[in-house]
Formats: sequence, structure tokens, C-alpha cells
Amino acid sequence: MNPNPRRWLILVVLCLSTLVLVVDNMALTVAVPSLAADLGATAQDMQWILESYMLVFAGLLLTAGSLSDRYGRRKVMVIGLALFGLASLAATMVSSPGQLIAARVAMGVGGALVMPSTLSILITVFTDEAERRKAMAGWGAVAMLGLVGGPVLGGAMIASWGWESVFWINVPITLLAILAAGVLMPESKGPKVKPDPVGAVLSMIGMSALVWTINEFAHGVNWTSLVIAVVALAAFIGWELRTPYPMVPLKLFRDRDFAGGSLSLTLVQVGNGGLLLIFTQYLQFVLGYTPTEAGLAFIPLAIASLIFNGVGAGLGTKLGNKLTAVLGMLVMAAGFALLAVNADGFVMIAVGQFVLGAGAGMAMPTAIAALMGAIPAEQAGVGSALNDTIQQAGAALGVATLGSVATAVFAAAMPAGAPTSVAEAMADPALAAAARQAFDSAMTITCFAAAAGVVGAAVLSLFLLRGRKTGAHAATTQQTDKTPVAA
Repeated sequence: MNPNPRRWLILVVLCLSTLVLVVDNMALTVAVPSLAADLGATAQDMQWILESYMLVFAGLLLTAGSLSDRYGRRKVMVIGLALFGLASLAATMVSSPGQLIAARVAMGVGGALVMPSTLSILITVFTDEAERRKAMAGWGAVAMLGLVGGPVLGGAMIASWGWESVFWINVPITLLAILAAGVLMPESKGPKVKPDPVGAVLSMIGMSALVWTINEFAHGVNWTSLVIAVVALAAFIGWELRTPYPMVPLKLFRDRDFAGGSLSLTLVQVGNGGLLLIFTQYLQFVLGYTPTEAGLAFIPLAIASLIFNGVGAGLGTKLGNKLTAVLGMLVMAAGFALLAVNADGFVMIAVGQFVLGAGAGMAMPTAIAALMGAIPAEQAGVGSALNDTIQQAGAALGVATLGSVATAVFAAAMPAGAPTSVAEAMADPALAAAARQAFDSAMTITCFAAAAGVVGAAVLSLFLLRGRKTGAHAATTQQTDKTPVAA
């Protein structure tokens, strides 16, 4: 089968579609003070504004991936982009926290429709294994760029045009992506099978409850949401294993590459998610950076990730998925360790961030390539959704667990009776010096914990991922949308 002559232009559209989702969510974190002041939002309102998107997004991912396989990946992506753009437009016109929460819910639905479709279209358009590896590296690098650049761009826009600009920017980008998708992208879908409404409902309830439980860990265990998550997800697994037409092919976890890639990515994202939360606070509260300066401090990580995404793609071709992923994860662990012991000056922060980005650039695209290589092409949409769900759950778990570790260490290092919130402690001149020292200790412990998690991911990759090289695998890779990828 001849490769699609427009495949690299299609990759640009896929990257643009992913970028708008990542930038929006990261930029919104910078807009919290302006939003709270302008809309009169309480702390609980702000929590719902930030988390309503994630709850809906996580809950719908698996269903959205199944819909894209059934009804067409381009069609579902375009519908998602349109909904995301319209909801963003509505968000610029709100006058109350409730209206903004409703807009964020609609954005979460749109984002859930877009994200699985981007990666599933990528793996069906790029049929050559070596080219697909490069395309995945580019796609991952753009997502990382949005993750790091979001706060910087958001801070600059808010300072000039207000918090509404965080949502305005989505409108032209989604419109451009929709037009380009219509002109450039071919449609692809899996074979028609019976729908699985029971599986869809159980996955939505279970994943939404799980993400909510994880996000609430810092305030204590929410037993109601935890029980709902466990019961719904257990019922989902039981139903998917029993029904003749499962929405999610759970048998994929029997494949070593899929299982190894999934588990290692989860642990890597635990570290990454925790870093973004803790390190951003460290830069501002301990080192005195402004929000914009804190965002700029992540530039070395972004540059290294962009460079080493390409390096990782080349190494993956020569060394195979296993060695490349393990090497990248060990480099990531070294980056976390450097930040733990030497994050007290601009140069050492930049060095630590660069090492961390270099490791992520090698490890993550390789693990995703191993995971996606185990998925039959006719189930590319739901397989991509599984990948997205795994990474979202890992990032949320990282924020919850490492955030809890940082809070516990900070509280233990503060004088008796002092506030356990770093923001409150820093506001008291008598406690500010003690708070800086306590949070410095918290950051050190948290970075070492993240390093340990990534080392664990490296060990899993070493034992689970296959050591084959791309060249050997390429001969068995699927050449059409109807032929399964070799496991």
C-alpha cells in the first residue's frame, strides 16, 4: 500500500488539534486569580471550573475512542473540535461561575472526542513503522511544548487582554484545524460491530469517579466516590470480558508491549504530573518567581524534549523499544534527582530540567510506540483512548499522591500550629522564612519520590517490553486499515 502523500501535512493538523487542548488547560491555571476576582468565584467554584473539564474528559475518553472507530475518526475529531471551539466562545461571554463550569463541561466533551482520534488517525495514516515512530515523536513533542508553553502564553495574554483571551485563542485554532482536516484528511474507521451501551455507561461512571477520588486525596479519602469507582470499573471489566462485542479490547493487556507500555507510562506520568504541581509552586513561593517567570523556567525542558524526541525515534529504530525506553526513563530519574539536590539557582534548575526533558523525549514516544504497535488497526480509536486514559490517570494520580507527600513533609517541618498551606504561611511575615525552608524540603522529597517512580517504570519496561528492533517488526506491521498490527 502506497503511503498517503499528504501524511506530513495531516500530522500538522493532528498536532494543531492536540496543541489547542493542552495549551488551553495549562493557560487556564494561570488565569485563576483573574477569574476569581472578576466572576466572584469561591474556592469551591474554582475547583469545579478546573476539574469539571477533567472529569468529563476522562469519563468519555473510552467511549469517544469507540465512537471514532465505529463512525469515522476524522468525523468524530471534527465534531469534537467544533464543540470545543463553540464552548470556548461561550466561555468568553459568561457572567457567573456556574455558566463557566457549564462551558468547561462542554469543552471536556469536545476534548474527549478530539484526543483519541488524533493518535488513531496518525497510526492509520503512517503505515511505515520508521515514519510512524518519527510522527509519534513529533506529536509528543508538540504536546510537551503546549504543556510548558501554556502558562507562559496564558500569562502574557491575561496581562494584555484579560482572562477571556485564554478561551478566545481556541476559536481560530479549532476553525483552522477543522478546515485543514476537511481538505487533507482521509476518513478511516474500523469494521462495524454492535454498540456496547452498557460498557460505555460503566466506563463513564467509573473513570469520572476515579479521577474525582484521586483529585480529592489531598483532602482525605472520599469513600463514596471511591466505592462508586471500584464498583463501576469492576463491573465494566466483568462486562467487557463477557460481552461478545466489547467496547474496549481488554485482551490487549495480555500483550507484553501493551501492558509494559501502559504500566510504565502510568508511572512516568505520576512523576510528571507531580512535578508540574510542586515545582511551579516552589519556583514562586521559595525562589520568588512571577507566574510568567515560572513558566519560562520550563523552557529548557521543552527544548530538550523537542531535540530528544527525534533522537529517541532514531535510537528506537536501532536499539528497539525496550532499551530506548529504559535508557530514557533512567535519564529522567537522573533529572528528577538533580532537581531534588540542586534546584536553588537558575543554572542548576535549567540543567535539571534539560536532563529531565531529554529522558522524557527518549522514553515516552518509545513507550507509546510499543503500546500502539500492539493495537489492531480496526481498533485504533479505542486503543488510542486507552493510551490517553492511562496517561490522564497517571498524571492525576501524580498530582494527588505527590501533592499529598509535599503537603505532609511541609506540615511536619513547620512549627506547631502553623498553617499547612504554603500560601497562607508565606503571607505571614513571621513564618515566611520557615515556610520557604519547609517547602524546599518538601520539594526535595517529592522529586526523589518521582525519581523512584520512574526507576520503577524502567524496571517494568526492562522485563515486559520486547527487545525486537523496528526493522524486524516493520515487515509484519499492518499495511491497511483492516489488517491487525503484529503483536
